[in-house]
Amino acid sequence: MTSMTGYAYTEKNYDKAAVSVEIKSVNSRFLDLSINLPSFLNPLESWFRGMISEKVTRGKVDVYIKVRELQSSNVVVPDVNAAVSYYEAIKKVSEACGYEKEIPLSMIVSQPGVLNITSSYDIELYKEMLLPVFNESLSKYVADCEREGENLAKDLLIKLSKLDECAEAFAKWQPEMENHFKEMILSKFNELLADKVDMNRVMTETAALVVKYTINEEIVRLKSHLSAMKEEMMNNPFPGKKLDFLCQEINREINTIGSKNQSAEIGAVVITAKDSIENIREQAKNLA
Repeated sequence: MTSMTGYAYTEKNYDKAAVSVEIKSVNSRFLDLSINLPSFLNPLESWFRGMISEKVTRGKVDVYIKVRELQSSNVVVPDVNAAVSYYEAIKKVSEACGYEKEIPLSMIVSQPGVLNITSSYDIELYKEMLLPVFNESLSKYVADCEREGENLAKDLLIKLSKLDECAEAFAKWQPEMENHFKEMILSKFNELLADKVDMNRVMTETAALVVKYTINEEIVRLKSHLSAMKEEMMNNPFPGKKLDFLCQEINREINTIGSKNQSAEIGAVVITAKDSIENIREQAKNLA
């Protein structure tokens, strides 16, 4: 079982540059992946995206890839034609103004476009530097999500065990329902008719209530959903979506049982069951 919440950071210094990769995530219904990296590494974005998508199925994942050059790759390229044009234009202005001193070189080279700085990046070299750092950070991130997922799994199994107990309580109550209704109806008839109670009428009324308030089908479906939920928790590394669906189905059965309930004792069990399934639903939102 894997949580959608995780964090990892890795950095490494090379002779040419220092690189770092940070990965962090929060809950999301789908995989929402954002990769932030230097513009010159844009050609590698799909490569990074593919590697993460192989490991992560859900969550809002933010990846920050940073590169700090230790050896500059900047190259200064002069535009001689632009320099000559600036010189001639400035010279005409100085002559027109009666300025007789020599035009300083600093004035020429400081003009826009005379000296151009270009950067030359070897993408494959940076990819080679980033690969081990990225892989290490991704492994740390996955491990962090799995660690949190294990903690969630322990808590979810405790809540599921409580739901199993509630289902057994419902099942135990089901066969006792007929006696409960029979005693209730007989008591009312005795109050009204004393010793003239018609037992056939009592049994007919009892049978009608049993049919109306039986919860046998709900119990069968509830136990089936609980079994499926346990299967997902134990065997599916990414059970989040399936658990959310099962929570809805289980909640529906519990609500139906609650609406048919005629016992204060079972009413308390219904409240416990609803509390447990709500806790599971909230925790399941953290799972991938």
